[in-house]
Amino acid sequence: MAIYAIGDIQGCFDEFRALLDRIHFDPAGDRLWLVGDLVNRGPASLAVLRLVRDLGELATVVLGNHDLYLLMVAAGFRKRGKDDTLAAVLAAPDRESLLDWLARRPLMHVEDGFAMVHAGLAPQWSVPFARTLAGEVEGVLRSARRKGFLAQLHGNRPDQWEDRLKGQDRLRFIVNAMTRMRFCSAGGRLQFGAKGPPGSQPKGLLPWFDVPHRASRTHTIVCGHWSALGFRRELGLLALDSGCLWGGDLTAVRLDDGLVFREPARKSRLAP
Repeated sequence: MAIYAIGDIQGCFDEFRALLDRIHFDPAGDRLWLVGDLVNRGPASLAVLRLVRDLGELATVVLGNHDLYLLMVAAGFRKRGKDDTLAAVLAAPDRESLLDWLARRPLMHVEDGFAMVHAGLAPQWSVPFARTLAGEVEGVLRSARRKGFLAQLHGNRPDQWEDRLKGQDRLRFIVNAMTRMRFCSAGGRLQFGAKGPPGSQPKGLLPWFDVPHRASRTHTIVCGHWSALGFRRELGLLALDSGCLWGGDLTAVRLDDGLVFREPARKSRLAP
């Protein structure tokens, strides 16, 4: 049995199917870890959702910011952006079952020294504490409180973690850190304006994984979200968004031995 961690798919169904062929994915024993952003901007989000849902327990998926955006749009709490490609999902006859399945995905997964999350972890958070915080969000998404949570999810505040945060502010910070973060201050204050590669950020900001004394260094963080960072592997970090959507690759890493597999994009669908 092998576990393959795969970067952001974002509706790139053809590349995803080809990557499964490239790794010789065996449903009889292999498992997939998907770092989130299954949907949006690519051409076939509906096909991706249906395939991953039908894989059942063979696929462990964490929620990304585009997945949550879909849930907010479907619930009527976000306007669709100009580069949104979610029309087929929103019009699908199995829309509600797909959306409910998506909303029940975890925000974070921890197993065998790895911690998978879409974007990253606030530097103050240990992996066990972050897993507890993720559970708070998951509990709301899987309950009758989902609609109210989605109605108030969009926003950048608060941008600094405090243990005393409560209610929607607490939940929004957890989601923003785990699904949207790239850079932050050494003290963990989130900054969402900078999206380029490390070195392009304003003075005083660091890539979240470079913050000194980051509490989650006990595990290898498996993540995506940051296409300008690209594939990056170093002690304690496995970043997998190699920009398939932008004409790069869809990347898989076999966690057992670290072997890397890349499936080139069929074409660049968007200008970066």
